[in-house]
Amino acid sequence: MDLKRVKETLSWLYYQYLLITCSYVLEPWEQTIFNSFLFTIVAMVLYTAYVFIPIHIRLALEFFSGLGGSWPESTIAIMT
Repeated sequence: MDLKRVKETLSWLYYQYLLITCSYVLEPWEQTIFNSFLFTIVAMVLYTAYVFIPIHIRLALEFFSGLGGSWPESTIAIMT
């Protein structure tokens, strides 16, 4: 890929972003504030997903592995 094509692609993607968010009608200082809020929200969502989704997946796997009818080891040790 040559540099001109990459620049055109990024320019086209930025133009699509402006159209989708309707931020092309904003003044430059308004665009800066809007982009800052949007970036902050996206960053918080990604961080939350990175921190909490693995915990929920682990807990779901523990729950569904317990549905097979096997007893946890601690319960078996107490019953014998």
